Amino acid sequence: MIRKKNILPPKSSKWRTTAVFFIAVIIGLALFMARESKIVSYMSDDPQACVNCHVMTPVYNSWMHSSHREWAKCNDCHVPHDNVFNKYYFKAKDGLYHASVFTMRAEPDVIEMQPASQEVVQSNCIRCHVQQVTQAKYDGWIEGHRENRTGRQCWSCHQQVPHGKVHGLSTIKFNIAPIPTDREDELVIPEWMQEQIKE
Repeated sequence: MIRKKNILPPKSSKWRTTAVFFIAVIIGLALFMARESKIVSYMSDDPQACVNCHVMTPVYNSWMHSSHREWAKCNDCHVPHDNVFNKYYFKAKDGLYHASVFTMRAEPDVIEMQPASQEVVQSNCIRCHVQQVTQAKYDGWIEGHRENRTGRQCWSCHQQVPHGKVHGLSTIKFNIAPIPTDREDELVIPEWMQEQIKE
């Protein structure tokens, strides 16, 4: 006969109520933190999810003003696309790393990719731009393109794609989180400005 292991103390124990209370507190805190961190939003491909962390605002704003905005979202470049399990595993691993750094207030002024992220972004650059990487016409007017096109990272030449010049958190004046402007159900004009327009 298999003996059951009880998580809680026996019913006759005076510690049972205390144990139930602390388990409820832990579950409640976990649910509260999941809600406050908008954890479900990270499962989507919505770029607005990246701005849940305020330190990503300069990165998001620079992407919003790039040509890539029309063609690629954050996940198109920053997560692997070989299979769905690897995609969400990488997102979870990267997200937990970011969350721990931001929670400890240890974020650098200029955010740089870790080596694993660099590999993913490089493979996604080639995945989308394979024709430009393999085209022979570039050999004549870009020195060393044939020899170096797979041996170096794309952003060693294309430094401002898609995030523009490297911006630190403290170098962008009045850098505020974006307001979604593609929603018809709510106006993005402040009330005080609406009153001024009516007058």
